[in-house]
Amino acid sequence: MSSTGRSLEFREKHNVQSLELPLIKHVEGPDTDRLSAVLRDEKFDWITITSPEAAAVFLEGWKAAGNPKVRIAVVGAGTERVFDEVIQYNDGSLEVAFSPSKAMGKFLASELPRTTETTCKVLYPASAKAGHEIQNGLSNRGFEVTRLNTYTTVSVQDVDPLILKPALSAPVVAVASPSALRAWLNLASQVDNWGNAIACIGETTASAAKKFGLKSIYYPTTPGLDGWVESILEALRAHGQSKEAPGC
Repeated sequence: MSSTGRSLEFREKHNVQSLELPLIKHVEGPDTDRLSAVLRDEKFDWITITSPEAAAVFLEGWKAAGNPKVRIAVVGAGTERVFDEVIQYNDGSLEVAFSPSKAMGKFLASELPRTTETTCKVLYPASAKAGHEIQNGLSNRGFEVTRLNTYTTVSVQDVDPLILKPALSAPVVAVASPSALRAWLNLASQVDNWGNAIACIGETTASAAKKFGLKSIYYPTTPGLDGWVESILEALRAHGQSKEAPGC
């Protein structure tokens, strides 16, 4: 699962054992140091934020820039929650003003409203490994997009064998990003013909699973934590393991 608290809630509510196995970590991207200067020197109609990590990194740069007035578009409730405390205590300089009808980048790119008849400027702080769907989609609609690669993800190199062994035998593995999936498959390659079920947080991660040749893939039609939990339970039921542990 994505956090210790959420994992505990999942176990208690559904009586399912779970093992949390962090496989990726976030590190600075090539544009991390540029973010605060860009926020000080330029004005944007929108800041597009697509993940909780992107939100956390953005907030650091925003505070370093002196809390300039910004309007945020987010993808998903999980990302929006990162801004809750700031919104509660700031003077209105940061506003979360848009979320697409479906928590996916392509919906953000197609639905983000224009605020002016002329050029509408967007700042897109992203992972260096993120695709170009959002910036291309917005550019095709006439937005002027500035992308900054403010962070990236790397695989965790050392995993405790005592934790890895039960994880490899779990009937269901729950993953929240393509990066986490790749890291997991690198570990699973240690086991011949590993092919247990994968429960993905959304369509993007599920598409990556299909490209990797996995077969037992479960994911919600609407991305998010609640749908992810239902997909995990569906995978467990399908594999006759309703009380067994998904590796996370």
